[in-house]
Amino acid sequence: MSDFVPAGQITEAKQALDRLRANMRVTIRGKDDVIDQVLVCLVAGGHLLIEDLPGVGKTTLAYSLARSMDCAFSRIQFTSDLLPSDVTGVAIYDETVKEFVFKKGPVFANVVLADEINRATPKTQSALLEVMDRARVTIDGQAHAVGAPFMVFATQNPVDYEGTFPLPESQVDRFLMRLRMGYPQANDELDILRTARGGYDAIALNPVLTRSDILSLQSLAHEIFVEDSVLEYILKIVTATRTEAEFRAGSSVRGGVALRMAAQARALVHGRDFVLPDDVTELVAPIFTHRLALARQTSDALEERRVVTAVLKRILSSIPPPA
Repeated sequence: MSDFVPAGQITEAKQALDRLRANMRVTIRGKDDVIDQVLVCLVAGGHLLIEDLPGVGKTTLAYSLARSMDCAFSRIQFTSDLLPSDVTGVAIYDETVKEFVFKKGPVFANVVLADEINRATPKTQSALLEVMDRARVTIDGQAHAVGAPFMVFATQNPVDYEGTFPLPESQVDRFLMRLRMGYPQANDELDILRTARGGYDAIALNPVLTRSDILSLQSLAHEIFVEDSVLEYILKIVTATRTEAEFRAGSSVRGGVALRMAAQARALVHGRDFVLPDDVTELVAPIFTHRLALARQTSDALEERRVVTAVLKRILSSIPPPA
């Protein structure tokens, strides 16, 4: 990490992200906090898990981001009969060339919406592990890059668990952040009701950034300066999750790295070349709530997330941030 980034680069990055935010606001009404978290996840180069009820705009959110960046968008409806090859693709024997030819699956896009990911079997869920970690698919020993930028939006219903397969910890840990959309405010929902629009594919948005712009932003985020005192603050939070009696297990090392990367991205989104303790505290819940499981049983996932969030707030209140 560099301790110096030219001010002009930071200004240009902030202006680009402001354009992206404004473009997404056209279709995502009254959810500026959600849009900001999506931008942080994008700039950090991570994947996003959205736990919420059906019909609150999860698909619209993912599609609006893809259209605003002039990126390829793909939606995969996860079901119990979905096969790994339905996601990644399959090698088919071509009689004309007398050899196997790889046919790409829907995962070969820049923004991939894995809808209701917990309704697919663990075998199909695991098909996403390599592509989420390495942005490539390996078929018959040959690696196929999915392209860049690459971001997975995965959704799951936190209430209806009938016929579902909960994601294992190794899979959940691949998601940089987890968030909820929530219902819009009354005036925003009224505007939505006034808007005569069909499905998400009827959304008309002009791209404001290119793929190369996004890659430049992601590269710049790695150069955002993080002082040692802030790194020590992150380590104290991670360590506290490992000694907390309410949790079955604490955060992994990957969780701590994810918090640092997201804090760097948030600093860039806000037009700074350095990370503040506030960047860390604001991201603790989105980074850790899906990585931490309670030692006791709860009624549903929403209740568990509420308890985990409350415990994280208590941990933060017990650890003074660096001056």
